[in-house]
Amino acid sequence: MPRKLDTLNRIYDEAIVAIIRADSSDGLLQAAQALQAGGLGVIEVTMTTPGALRLIEEASAHFGDAVLFGAGSVLDSETARLAILAGARFLVTPTLDIPTIRMANRYSTPVMMGCYTPSEIKTAWEQGADLIKLFPATQGGIDYLKAVRAPLPQVEFVPTGGIDADNAADFLRAGAFALGIGSSLISEALLKRGDYDEIARRASAFREVITTVNRM
Repeated sequence: MPRKLDTLNRIYDEAIVAIIRADSSDGLLQAAQALQAGGLGVIEVTMTTPGALRLIEEASAHFGDAVLFGAGSVLDSETARLAILAGARFLVTPTLDIPTIRMANRYSTPVMMGCYTPSEIKTAWEQGADLIKLFPATQGGIDYLKAVRAPLPQVEFVPTGGIDADNAADFLRAGAFALGIGSSLISEALLKRGDYDEIARRASAFREVITTVNRM
């Protein structure tokens, strides 16, 4: 079993978690290949996508360690366990759920807990969340990230929602551990028309932006 620290380091080094959310699992393996071709190797498959567990299992077997697949939109510990057994290397939730943190820790799997208020963030961190998905990042933006990091500098944040190639570098410079990026990278429209070249192009553009940020 891969070490938890290795997965967290990989997420930090990659700096981007590409979020796949679709109403069909058709073409999602090809989309993952396009993301990889564009230089992105950490992908979150949301549990709202039909056949998400099967996709995670198939993709994990297909890509091996070349791409890390995680499960997103995890609402409870039961779903968390199923995702881990299917091969998810990390878990992402939209809300604070302590039983999911405990399940993730039981299986030594990193969990990114969805929070927004300082009280939610503090509670999740105390309960053992590895990362805090600051969601929705569109509310408050970079200024809010800076505001909550001021009294909670020990917390590692992954802002998600509303991040694009124009503001990604600014979020990282403001102290984000990594960024969750969805529709501005891999939209439902692109998936429906099978425009994998555009997905790869967008992935490459984000990767180029990330390389401009000195994170040492």
